[in-house]
Amino acid sequence: MSTSVIAAQSATIVPEERRQEFLPALFGRSLLIVAENAVYSFMDRLSPLDYGGGFWDFYEYEGKPLFLAPQSTSRFRITGEITGFQGDVSAEAAGIIATLFAFSHLSFQYQSDYLSEGYARLYTYSADHPEASEIFQAID
Repeated sequence: MSTSVIAAQSATIVPEERRQEFLPALFGRSLLIVAENAVYSFMDRLSPLDYGGGFWDFYEYEGKPLFLAPQSTSRFRITGEITGFQGDVSAEAAGIIATLFAFSHLSFQYQSDYLSEGYARLYTYSADHPEASEIFQAID
């Protein structure tokens, strides 16, 4: 008797040939530059001890854009003044946190379905992430 285990789906890195269309699909063309910079800025503020810039991967899930994350195998200490959360998370979780902050922050300045839909999609995805507890503590 065999038992099949279905692993939880996870986001995949957007291939190089489709990176160009990722940010417009995630944030909309009119906000792509300000939103991308907001994600990087939030990461700098969330993890000032460990983040120092670098290349970021873009992640999608079920064909839809989801979040940006630093390309790193290191863990990031979240210690910034933005949140009361203190802890370390994977680069992927750190990117999710920074992207959620950017969506939320920008939604107070701009009316955009991209921001509200992107936030809702990423928030829902985060609930099943292995580091969901840390992600939600960090954004609370």
